[in-house]
Amino acid sequence: MRSLSLKPNQKIKAFIFISLSLVFFSCENKSLFHQYQAIDNIAWEKDKEYYFTFMVEDNSVPYDIVFELRNNNLYPYQNLWLFMSQELPNGPIQRDTIEFMLADEYGKWHGKGISLFQSDFPVRTGYLFPDKGQYTFSFRQGMRNDTLRGIQEIGLRVEKAE
Repeated sequence: MRSLSLKPNQKIKAFIFISLSLVFFSCENKSLFHQYQAIDNIAWEKDKEYYFTFMVEDNSVPYDIVFELRNNNLYPYQNLWLFMSQELPNGPIQRDTIEFMLADEYGKWHGKGISLFQSDFPVRTGYLFPDKGQYTFSFRQGMRNDTLRGIQEIGLRVEKAE
């Protein structure tokens, strides 16, 4: 009886294949929804509202809802005020005014990056959607400027809470 032996090169390929297989099959996608929208001309007009719509099939699971922002060095402030609306499948629209701090008092950006900064801000944590169905979150800038420069993209991520 002959034993099965692999050459060193084949052993490396087999190890890589098994490792990648374990990584792909062991990862569970926690995101229910994740989308970015580019800000027109990198200038967010005061009356421009951006919408994010998604379906909730399982409303027994708590979710984290995260607002994502990509800004550049041209953004003139350390904070950002937003008007957020949440449209439910049943019931009235819920509105909220929220503030995010993008930089410290010395102007150092909190986000990750060099010339484009990525920041994540929790909007709701451990949130149970009241009903199954379609939800829409919308965001409008609430700063004093009619045109707010320096914000390139905004996004929304909805994922299962840890």
